[in-house]
Amino acid sequence: MEVTEKDRYVIRGGNPLVGEVEIGGAKNAALAIVAAAIMTDETVTIENIPDVRDTNVMLEAMQSIGVNINRINRHTVEINGSMVKNVNIDTESIRRIRASYYLMGALLGKYKRAEVPLPGGCDIGSRPIDQHVKGFRALGADVVIEGGIVKAKAEKLTGAHIYMDVVTVGATINVMMAAAMAEGKTIIENAAKEPHVVDVANFLNSCGANVKGAGTDVIRISGVSRLKKCTYSVIPDQIEAGTFMYAAAVTKGDILIRNIIPKHLESISAKLTETGCEVQEFDDAVRVVASKRLKPTHIKTLPYPGYPTDMQPQAGVALALSEGTGTITESIFENRFRYVDELTRMGANIRVEGNTAFIEGVEKFTGARIKAPDLRAGAALVLAGLAAEGTTIIDNVYYIERGYEDFDKKLRRLGAEIRFTDAGEDMMKTKFKVVS
Repeated sequence: MEVTEKDRYVIRGGNPLVGEVEIGGAKNAALAIVAAAIMTDETVTIENIPDVRDTNVMLEAMQSIGVNINRINRHTVEINGSMVKNVNIDTESIRRIRASYYLMGALLGKYKRAEVPLPGGCDIGSRPIDQHVKGFRALGADVVIEGGIVKAKAEKLTGAHIYMDVVTVGATINVMMAAAMAEGKTIIENAAKEPHVVDVANFLNSCGANVKGAGTDVIRISGVSRLKKCTYSVIPDQIEAGTFMYAAAVTKGDILIRNIIPKHLESISAKLTETGCEVQEFDDAVRVVASKRLKPTHIKTLPYPGYPTDMQPQAGVALALSEGTGTITESIFENRFRYVDELTRMGANIRVEGNTAFIEGVEKFTGARIKAPDLRAGAALVLAGLAAEGTTIIDNVYYIERGYEDFDKKLRRLGAEIRFTDAGEDMMKTKFKVVS
């Protein structure tokens, strides 16, 4: 079903969420890995791809330049890049997702040419691509930006020593992909250490690349002339997992979150423990139990292994219900507090000064008509609606559908009263079902 800008969620809050939920593949890893799959002429099989709008748009864009995409099932796809017709990817849909730029590194690495639109995605702040451009130029490419299109080409790519001026996941992955098929050795210093950087490196290595050090701040790459086929499974989504961890916290629930890598969630688990939640870790699962009112804490977003910026709005909802005053300092994206106005409509008491939110906890939220300003803030506002008294209507849920597969269905299985409605439905006559 195609989600439009007029679709919405209707939520009746007040139910503790209880039960088990299975986490899907990491959207941010999957987007880079499907792009990297075109770097070999052989057929690559990728498993555990989340069925969300961003990944589907990426696959459609790749098809538009001749990549053969064969969907084995909802979460498994075969990709063959041997029939690429051109290196100019420019569709209306690809302009709307940030990860479009991963096709630049993949195409430049394999074909030594790429033309890709500047990245879109959520309006949470500037997403400069200067470090991508710097990395490509260091490898020997000419890069220009014309009419919103990044155009890169090279006679050949040659390994280089590259220092990233800021820690950036996108540029680390993009330069790593291009360098995987450059001549000689490349060293990327001040590299991002996020789990999906490691996942892309592991995928490239499964295809025959030589990438070492991913997960540390120095990545060393020895270029190879060709890559081969492989079958690869995408890591679980730490942000989806973290969102359900906070769902337990704000609804005074008890949720077992399965198919996760607990190490990826350590900063989230630590903050939830500080707020008074009980967090139990297992080999591939985590259980969060919240039996009493949350305590305030102080959070600062940082590159991995620090607290993730994509989990900041969810924490904001939790702190807004805590007993006392907490703070959140956002050090990654400058527009990440756009959910605060919506939360205030529900009764939250939050003051934003610069890049810090001062949050005075309230006892309860009250249902309201609100809008999702972006992907992660939208998911956080759903959690607020689930914790609120009365009915909450959330518009712009197409943002949420960009990155969460079956979000409303998974919540219903945990006891949430949430319903997806299209623009034509009478929202106030919505009938709730607890189980999907």
